[in-house]
Amino acid sequence: MAANEAVEAPTVSGKAPLPLDELRTFAEVMDRIKSAYVEPVDDKTLLENAIKGMLSNLDPHSAYLEPEAFAELQESTSGEFGGLGIEVGTEDGFVKVVSPIDDTPASKAGIQPGDLIVKIDGQPTKGLSLMEAVDKMRGKAGSKITLTLVREGGRPFDVVLTRAVIKVKSVKSQLLDEGYGLIRISQFQVNTGEEVGKALTKLRKDNGKKLSGLVLDLRNNPGGVLQAAVEVADHFLKKGLIVYTEGRIANSELRFNADPADASEGVPLVVLINGGSASASEIVAGALQDHKRGVLMGTDSFGKGSVQTVLPLNNDRALKLTTALYFTPNGRSIQAQGIAPDIEVNRAKVTREQGDETVKEADLAGHLGNGNGGADKPSGSKKKQEPRPQDDDYQLSQALNLLKGLNVTRSN
Repeated sequence: MAANEAVEAPTVSGKAPLPLDELRTFAEVMDRIKSAYVEPVDDKTLLENAIKGMLSNLDPHSAYLEPEAFAELQESTSGEFGGLGIEVGTEDGFVKVVSPIDDTPASKAGIQPGDLIVKIDGQPTKGLSLMEAVDKMRGKAGSKITLTLVREGGRPFDVVLTRAVIKVKSVKSQLLDEGYGLIRISQFQVNTGEEVGKALTKLRKDNGKKLSGLVLDLRNNPGGVLQAAVEVADHFLKKGLIVYTEGRIANSELRFNADPADASEGVPLVVLINGGSASASEIVAGALQDHKRGVLMGTDSFGKGSVQTVLPLNNDRALKLTTALYFTPNGRSIQAQGIAPDIEVNRAKVTREQGDETVKEADLAGHLGNGNGGADKPSGSKKKQEPRPQDDDYQLSQALNLLKGLNVTRSN
């Protein structure tokens, strides 16, 4: 054989040849570490670290799941898991809060989307993989943990939380006003589509007739199960494409279409989104926006337009691997861009003036009565209302006002 003649590497199952030079280098590095590192390192640790390294350099959502992490992922999609209730990502090597989950230690402690977690129990998070950081935040219910946070470039501050068993009810609903309902989805679990269907039925029953308007609140919803997002969008659509995915492996190219049933009865709809609305939330928001089924209000969404597939391995381990990108019905990719609302409404604090009510005509002695026979309305005659969710939530109050305005113009 001539000196410059190439040696062809063997192929595996007809796929691309194995990179023999790189594999030799890998084996050499592993051998050098075992023989020269200051402390003994076993083969299992080295190989598992190598696998983690392969996954960590792909994208922030691909990971190697050891048995405990694999079990925790299965728990989270079923709606029950242990920990703090924070959906996290990475930014510049730090752990970043995507959103706190409703009614969990994290949301009760005031942790906000965009907060950077720079330390966990005094240990810096810089350099930790996402799975390692999540593992440190998980623990026995009742045990305490201190997170050091940085918010909007400010000074670091500590938050002490008590871990809990997180039982997440993904859907909540209530009437905001006569005729106007709210459905809040905190994350997309296996049964979320069914829960939204039940919520729509209950709201109609509580209202006594068809709703005049509905707010679908997807703010700070980190996503979850793709099929659940499709089912939720389908409750509001009668026909057409909801979402499609494109990838390289078999079964990664999927198309989901709406069926003719419309559980929402065509009710006027406003969808609330913000920077904590990610993944499955963006699928729903994008589909409803493309079909002009509702008005999107709030701020730009997170921008996670990729689909992860869990590929089980032996020994109760698995790969969580990004296998496809999803696209809205009009072919928009959300990846790294997000969904822009139709009407931008930033988060704001509502402050109401508590001044005395002014004197009205009906308060004046000897005033004339109403010519049409209506009752007088002096100051103080208005009943004091019970506190409502929209009273302290500016974005929600704006959504409700828009629905009421739409109904005024429609009725004319």
